[in-house]
Amino acid sequence: MKIWAHRGCSQCYPENTLTAFEKAMNIQGLEGIELDIQLTKDGQIVVIHDEKVDRTTEGTGYVREYSLSELKRLHIRTEDNLKEHIPTMEEVFDLLAPKMRLGKLRLNIELKNGVFYYVGMEEKIVDMVAKFGVEDAIVYSSFYPLSLTKVHVLSPKAEIGVLNGKLSNCLYMAMGMEQITDHETKLALHPGGIGLDLSREEISGRTVRAYFGGHLYPSKPTGGRMDLEKLEAAGVTDVFLNEPERYL
Repeated sequence: MKIWAHRGCSQCYPENTLTAFEKAMNIQGLEGIELDIQLTKDGQIVVIHDEKVDRTTEGTGYVREYSLSELKRLHIRTEDNLKEHIPTMEEVFDLLAPKMRLGKLRLNIELKNGVFYYVGMEEKIVDMVAKFGVEDAIVYSSFYPLSLTKVHVLSPKAEIGVLNGKLSNCLYMAMGMEQITDHETKLALHPGGIGLDLSREEISGRTVRAYFGGHLYPSKPTGGRMDLEKLEAAGVTDVFLNEPERYL
């Protein structure tokens, strides 16, 4: 079972921050880190999950309504008064790319195009990945299949992760994409961990990365552990966890 850090180490540290990513990158045996990208009003790629800044910062409103300089003035809420800000994708690559180039860390980039379609996001992120020389270490994922198709056109060898709450929907969308992409395109299934509604035989030979929400910082962990062997028996190959450090 391969383990990924969901939004970094997001149980013990603020999600999608440089601190959460730095803690994750130093975990021995970690497969990779998952994060989410959106565009600012002035077209800059920033790393944040929600379409609004309300939950994680003292600000209000949509990410797309802020310029980068305006977003940088917001503070991410922390319990210990650390000065955390919404990072740009370039800042994240500055931190992670050296390890990624060595083949010691992968990055799953979720394009948050499901609620609002960010025009040009695909071109911007594919160009940035090429600029940092980490193409072989990237998985692009999205709930919006047309965005993934566009990524494939821009970067035919890129690995794609089809996101949906249910595994059956992931498979259905992946099979549809396979009709219009190169037969060698790597199409992984990224279902919700509670949406595993297909048998192991039905997904045989496919990469299945299941995501789990769970508690996020600063909520306290429940103390329980997931049964990874049960998930592996169901055909899951990878998991996105908020607290990967407990399993590695």
